[in-house]
Amino acid sequence: MILVALQSVRANLFRAFLTMLGIIIGVASVITMIAIGAGARAAVDQQIDQLGASVLSIRSGSFMRMGVAQSGAQLTIKDADAIAADAPSVIGVVPEIAGQLQIKLGNRNENLRVAGVTANFPAIQGYTVASGRSFTKADEASRRAVAVVGSAVAGKLGTNPAAIIGQTIYIKGIAFEVLGVFEEKGSTGFRNVDEQVWIPFYTARYRVFGTEQLDSISAQMAPGATVERSIVEIERVMRREHQIQPGKDNDFSIADPRQFFNVREAAANIFAILLAGIASISLVVGGIGIMNIMLVTVTERTREIGIRKALGASRRNIMLQFVVEAMVLCMLGGAAGIALGAGVTTLIARIAGWNMAISPTAVALAFGFSAAVGLFFGIWPARKAAGLDPIEALRYE
Repeated sequence: MILVALQSVRANLFRAFLTMLGIIIGVASVITMIAIGAGARAAVDQQIDQLGASVLSIRSGSFMRMGVAQSGAQLTIKDADAIAADAPSVIGVVPEIAGQLQIKLGNRNENLRVAGVTANFPAIQGYTVASGRSFTKADEASRRAVAVVGSAVAGKLGTNPAAIIGQTIYIKGIAFEVLGVFEEKGSTGFRNVDEQVWIPFYTARYRVFGTEQLDSISAQMAPGATVERSIVEIERVMRREHQIQPGKDNDFSIADPRQFFNVREAAANIFAILLAGIASISLVVGGIGIMNIMLVTVTERTREIGIRKALGASRRNIMLQFVVEAMVLCMLGGAAGIALGAGVTTLIARIAGWNMAISPTAVALAFGFSAAVGLFFGIWPARKAAGLDPIEALRYE
């Protein structure tokens, strides 16, 4: 029966291709959308890993007073020291002073973000030095004018990462020696950290920015500590340091950066589900097209059906033949759709730079669904063919 079905497809090849087109597009869309969803989730996971292991961010917040939003108190180094000393779930703290400043190298100038951080910054935030070295606690304590730059900074200043090490860059007119270059991290969704410059915290505090006010405090949670527990401990310490009375709103905010990526991942999943739903509709529409063509085929082959019945073919034989033909059409379309989906997925992966892989589950699901479509939409034409009266069918011209 499968051979007969293939011969029928071959006899009307172009019509069969047009019939399968809806199935091809539907299957390719399902595979591509599932791959995009998986790629988006992988990209989000990679960005979360780039943030460092379980790091919370504390920033100056706002609170309501008499129905009006008021600016929160500024963060200071005392807040960071208090969190490090009195929050048991926190094993590392990085205070940060930051701002946009002009960076000069030779005759090149760039406006880049400069951040003053402590020597434990790379370990807590998950940065790796690609070449050279990072500054140490001794560099920090002596307020040395040294810097570590992001992987894209050298290019912006007209040189390359290997050549910039040991060179002198000027920040606010102060000469800084470049000690090292961090490995590429890419955009975290907030800013491109590869275009930043990091200097020792006390150098930034006393020689560059001249302020105790922090831009943020990063707190690394201890292994096994929950986000909720760590936030409660940090909040308790911060409220004590800022002398916030019970019942009053916090004048600071504590954020788990992963929550922003979780929102993005949820949005990507919803988008993928919607597109997969649209692709499924394409499969159904393709199935309806196959049903229409099979009904036309029944009409065209009425005399053939009459001859088969006259030669002893049962109602079941006739019905099974036309169901198999509908399923063969759908499964051929499914196979073509899988090939098209693989090609589109590869193209999108190259353009978007995502590490996407075609899921065997998605392939099986799409192929199985195309076969189910063929079975479902092939039954009605098959029943119509099986129900023909052999005498009337033989008389059909």
